[in-house]
Amino acid sequence: MNIGFSTGSISKGDFKKAIEILRYSTANVIELSALRENELENLINSLDDLNLRQFDYVSFHAPSKLYKHSEEWLIEKLQKVIKREINIIVHPDIIVEIKKWRSLGCFLCIENMDKRKPVGRTSQDLENIFSSLPEAKFCLDLAHARQVDPSMTETLTMIKKFRNRLSQIHLSDVNSQSIHEPLNLESILFYHKVSPYIDHNIPIVLESPVHEENIEREIQLAELIFNNEKFNTLMSSLNIRLHSLSGQFYEG
Repeated sequence: MNIGFSTGSISKGDFKKAIEILRYSTANVIELSALRENELENLINSLDDLNLRQFDYVSFHAPSKLYKHSEEWLIEKLQKVIKREINIIVHPDIIVEIKKWRSLGCFLCIENMDKRKPVGRTSQDLENIFSSLPEAKFCLDLAHARQVDPSMTETLTMIKKFRNRLSQIHLSDVNSQSIHEPLNLESILFYHKVSPYIDHNIPIVLESPVHEENIEREIQLAELIFNNEKFNTLMSSLNIRLHSLSGQFYEG
């Protein structure tokens, strides 16, 4: 499968360190993160010097907020990224003059948002955005989608509506403060429900904040979601353990 990490999850604010750490992992996907405005120029200026040959898929996450600079400034900077034919993940709440973003063409990739954001949380929100950005792609953040609608019904609607735009998945858990966390059994069970409707060749970017020694474990947990055989083995194992524990309690 195509699974890897956001550099910001491995080493916040230090993409070079994150790349070096991931070089010794099985990750074949990487998202170069400039989530904070002050990280953007350094990352863009370093693109020519980064050794990314290990990765079959590379994307770029634009800043999630702008404080010092304008929307026009950001779009101009991102032109250097699309010249490398790299998908650029953008939060829709930073988009003000939507037509200006058309210059990023098919490399603009809109991400669905969590409960804190005023736009981009539902399939209807996204449909309104895509109607003005006909070439734009879609990044499905499963954790955001589950937080907004725990039934995962809205997630399925997004998948079905924007199947032809879907170019990558963001994967992690999120807590009640909308902070990304590593995958756990509950999130795996929820995400597995919608996994049959997702093309398993689509790159998966883990946003789980994990230490270096837990990178492979997180990749394996992600594989469980999209691999029925491994998922069923896990569930069988859990059922055996629960049955054993029930027996112990009964005997006690």
